[in-house]
Amino acid sequence: MSSLSCEDRSVYTLFSDVKTNILIPDYQRPYAWGDDECGTLWDDIINFTIPGGNNKDNFSDNDEYFLGPIVFFYNDDGQQEIIDGQQRLTTLMLLLRAFHVKLGKKEDTSSRKIREQIEYCLWKVKKTDENINTARLKIHSNVATDDEWEDFVRILTTGYADSSMNSQYAKNYRFFQQRIDDYEKEYAGYSADVSERLMDNCFLLQIRAGNQDAALRIFSTLNDRGLPLSDSDIFKAQLYKFYSGIGKKEDFIKRWKNLEEKTKKYFKTSGNPMDELFARYMYFQRAKRGTKLSTTEGLRKFYEKGDYELFQTEETLKNLEDLVSFWEKVATQDEEYFSSNDRVLRNLFVLNYAPNSMWYYFVSVYFLQNRDDKNNLDNERFNQFLDKCIAFIWGFTVVRSVGVNMLRTPIYAEMINIVENEPVTFSSYLFEQSGDQNIRSAFERFEFTNNRPITKAMLAWWAMRNQSQEKIPSLDTKFDIEHIFAKNSSVQLEKDENLEALGNKSLLEPKINHKVTNFEFPKKKPFYKGENRKCPKTVIEDLLDLAKKDDFLEKDIEERTREMISSFIQYIADNRLLK
Repeated sequence: MSSLSCEDRSVYTLFSDVKTNILIPDYQRPYAWGDDECGTLWDDIINFTIPGGNNKDNFSDNDEYFLGPIVFFYNDDGQQEIIDGQQRLTTLMLLLRAFHVKLGKKEDTSSRKIREQIEYCLWKVKKTDENINTARLKIHSNVATDDEWEDFVRILTTGYADSSMNSQYAKNYRFFQQRIDDYEKEYAGYSADVSERLMDNCFLLQIRAGNQDAALRIFSTLNDRGLPLSDSDIFKAQLYKFYSGIGKKEDFIKRWKNLEEKTKKYFKTSGNPMDELFARYMYFQRAKRGTKLSTTEGLRKFYEKGDYELFQTEETLKNLEDLVSFWEKVATQDEEYFSSNDRVLRNLFVLNYAPNSMWYYFVSVYFLQNRDDKNNLDNERFNQFLDKCIAFIWGFTVVRSVGVNMLRTPIYAEMINIVENEPVTFSSYLFEQSGDQNIRSAFERFEFTNNRPITKAMLAWWAMRNQSQEKIPSLDTKFDIEHIFAKNSSVQLEKDENLEALGNKSLLEPKINHKVTNFEFPKKKPFYKGENRKCPKTVIEDLLDLAKKDDFLEKDIEERTREMISSFIQYIADNRLLK
């Protein structure tokens, strides 16, 4: 790694240096620190600068506090291009500006001196300058996806952030102003000491790389304090470097911003949506390489192979965009795209309730391999694939009582079949029709309790099998699991297990479920049918069919359970998954 240097620098020496000319480059993410990160920073600084909390003399000038690393390199324009630490730098400048305004209301010599030191940190100021030009900032941003940077500039320039400014910069600036005001009320005159010690005794590790490549390698191993770098941040930097090298930097910035917006909107995940996008694409690339190993390496480990060779081609970004567009059509239930076969939309609704996430990767591989030059699929073939997905994943989950880990081995093998244009068969994992482990016995023994995801998955499949079910609910529709025969019914069941049997359950909208939870079946029917003004009619046609009956008793539970299990086993057979 060429020309690498590391140096501890105080906030004052770093910011006040006449050479300081910080650039947040366009491939960085927008400013994202909030109350939690700012609150932690404030508390840490107060606890360090005023040990014990109420005596500013309990402090040694030799004390030091480490705020974190800053990674940068000097670009061709002589600017310090920040690779890691932009959130921290930006927040420190907001805090210093808040202290500058507060100290401006004080006339004592110490406050004026510290205020002058802050001015050297925030603006390009010479000691000979009679007037300060607050528009000459020491930090600039080219982040294309940061629509709020103008607020940051306005705050540093004017020192004001009124309530009409709703950016994260303005919120954090007002946060610091309030903390300083509250602190001054309790410990009058301490703000000067806090701000001085922040500048002189709080240090940043300044890591200067010789070039962008070296800086990115460091970037890939560090975390922002309070905001861990996502894998997709690193991938973005690699793609940015590639597109800059071929003269398409502006095009990349625009496309990446659009990709982020769509992924955030349409990807269901508890983690980082962009990381999820790269995960779905990874499985396609794994399959193309013939990888069957059930142990999946991390995203970064996978993509860094060959010095990030997958990010050194324009094909990758195009494939990612196409993949997001496909999942957008799934999320919005695009009837035009899936027009030739509404069973596809039904199956995608059912898969939305899959007991694990493996189907997202499986379907992504199928799409990327089988789309035509306009990104369309043969919907009849796609529907057959989806049927097989549901039949196998649902059946495998019940028979093996497994989660996503056990599914990897059979699914990975079929991913390779997909990219090699071979049929998906699951031939090594077909279900038994006879013996102790036969498929019917497995379903009959299985306890479909509400806490098992497969229970709602089975109910979703059953609901979409109903021939009367013309309306497909949106994927955002929430459903509870309804006990048709009430848990607290005055009628005693002969077999207690029938209460939790699959045949006694259905999907039902929460609003209706909450109303009828303590009712017996005859009193539930008007709510199912929307005859009670307090609740709309359920969209689940299977329940509306049941509501035509006078009552729903134990024999009905047993009959419905047998029908549901027999229908699903026939579904498995229809998809050629029985030995």
